[in-house]
Amino acid sequence: MKEHVARRWKQFVVAGAMTALVAGMGSTLPSALAGGTIKADEDKWISIGMGIRTSFNSIEGAAGGHYSNDFKVDNARIYINGQIHKYVKFTFNTDCFNCNVGGGASHFGGNSNMGLLDAIGKFEINEMVNLWVGRTLVPSERGELNGPFYHATFDGFRTPFNPADFSGNFPSGPNGSPNGLTGVNSGQAGLYGRDNGAVFFGKIHPFGTHLLYVASVFTGARGGPNPTGSLLYAGRLQWNLLNDEDNPGYYTSGTYYGTAGDIFAISGNVIHQKDGAGNIVTGNVSDYTGAIVDLLVEKVLPNNMGVFTFNGEFKRYWANYGTGAFASGDCFCIFNGHSWTVYALYLLPHEVGIGRFQPYVRFVSIDPRYSAMRQEFEYGLNYIISGHNARISAYGRYGDIDTKGFAGNYGPNATGNKADSFHVALQLQY
Repeated sequence: MKEHVARRWKQFVVAGAMTALVAGMGSTLPSALAGGTIKADEDKWISIGMGIRTSFNSIEGAAGGHYSNDFKVDNARIYINGQIHKYVKFTFNTDCFNCNVGGGASHFGGNSNMGLLDAIGKFEINEMVNLWVGRTLVPSERGELNGPFYHATFDGFRTPFNPADFSGNFPSGPNGSPNGLTGVNSGQAGLYGRDNGAVFFGKIHPFGTHLLYVASVFTGARGGPNPTGSLLYAGRLQWNLLNDEDNPGYYTSGTYYGTAGDIFAISGNVIHQKDGAGNIVTGNVSDYTGAIVDLLVEKVLPNNMGVFTFNGEFKRYWANYGTGAFASGDCFCIFNGHSWTVYALYLLPHEVGIGRFQPYVRFVSIDPRYSAMRQEFEYGLNYIISGHNARISAYGRYGDIDTKGFAGNYGPNATGNKADSFHVALQLQY
């Protein structure tokens, strides 16, 4: 135990030294613009931007305590947005889908092919009435709607995935199966939290507060447990009791670094699809329902004492397909059980070099119905240079979420020991 503690402190000190070095060097770096907007007139324009996230990861192995060490490109995105009419806009975004997961000989460049992330047609009439159609984020908890670039921490996705994140692709065959046959695979339900569908949303301001409503319908899981084509429905209510949040559409952020003033926002989310989980091969098919509550509290402390931020989330999923669904490898065995996470961050008031330090802690607990519980403690330090547009993060973890399986290993045979990991990450976007 002492050895583990000593190692974590050494790693944390090294991360702090590296971040401070970058802060000192950064004060001499020239600024540069990496994108912009072209306007034809007030109602017609197009903009282009970019975003990259890259990390160094050192993870304790199962045998002998040895650590793996590698550098990764987590995201490499191109953003294109535009407007062609006063009420009509569009979004077209790409990402490097295989930069961090491998590709193989069938992919161009082995593991670096770019792909379609978002393709959204937007009819934005006024604050209360808006419609987005195409490929977009399925409305769910704040952690999902933050996306990777607007989380309060570098890796915000530590609780079980919803169908569009649990899946690895979009339906392509006549019945949603990659090969066009029914019941011979585990199904597909989207990628990176995106699915093909329509989202209706708007905002009202009862009694001086701010209430965002979102209602949507998507393709959801197709093939696998759902060969008949039932759709997925998702809704969200977000109530801001203090200041409002200014985000595109129904998207969210995990922190505003004090720029939005005091925030107290509580939200409820429901996702449902008939025959949305299980294994049609073994006959273990179930409806899927997810209920989620999330909370954001951000307080700008008086007398220039910094900014305190708290995020909390509770998930309860019902997908009662039974343990028999794991008998073959064709199961769309989405999480069934409950999970929760809380994290607190403190943004120091004064700049050091070109940015401000933000220490934080986080705890995650995942309790599947058909598998073993897994938990994780995370401690870290963000160096905020330009909000979400330029940030360096150094953090460590201790737990068994990764060793027992995080993305989809919620079967009865999941095992794993608690392990340490250490990460240094960079995020840039414009």
